[in-house]
Amino acid sequence: MKAEQKHTPMMQQYLKLKAENPDILLFYRMGDFYELFYDDAKRASQLLDISLTKRGASAGEPIPMAGVPFHAVEGYLAKLVQLGESVAICEQVGDPATSKGPVERKVVRIVTPGTVSDEALLSERLDNLIAAIYHQNGKFGYATLDITSGRFQLCEPSTEEAMLAELQRTAPKSSCFPKTLNLLISWRVAMAIVVACVGV
Repeated sequence: MKAEQKHTPMMQQYLKLKAENPDILLFYRMGDFYELFYDDAKRASQLLDISLTKRGASAGEPIPMAGVPFHAVEGYLAKLVQLGESVAICEQVGDPATSKGPVERKVVRIVTPGTVSDEALLSERLDNLIAAIYHQNGKFGYATLDITSGRFQLCEPSTEEAMLAELQRTAPKSSCFPKTLNLLISWRVAMAIVVACVGV
């Protein structure tokens, strides 16, 4: 018997959707709530200061659970985005009256700190930048995009210090860079990227 067959049909559906979004929190719609299970539930309960409970059992183990009311989800999303978290929103897309087994669900929205465009989730006083960094032959390329306004800027910092200054000045919410970037540049620039994007 496969491991997922030991779970209830609802948990099988949840685990399949979670496997498709492994590194972010999954808000799984159940009636009037978005529920989080297992490690997501534990993490969300700490980040959002919400109760961690249990929902029955699956595969013979209690299921850690936390949840937020659907009508208040924007406030919780705003807090998570401010903390640098990303969230996949999973909605019921099937008709409960005609469904056999769990109602069909799918991820309909992914909210990340760098791609938020909903004004309710944004700080009015800060740019919401996503950045791309490139380094080759001792030269940098640096681009930023404010997804809410469409403003795009590009520059070529000539030194490592100039690159550090740009990161500090722009403070992007998210960044994209080649995996080899950390091998090519100093530890100071790599740490500046982490600090700028995570806000450590």
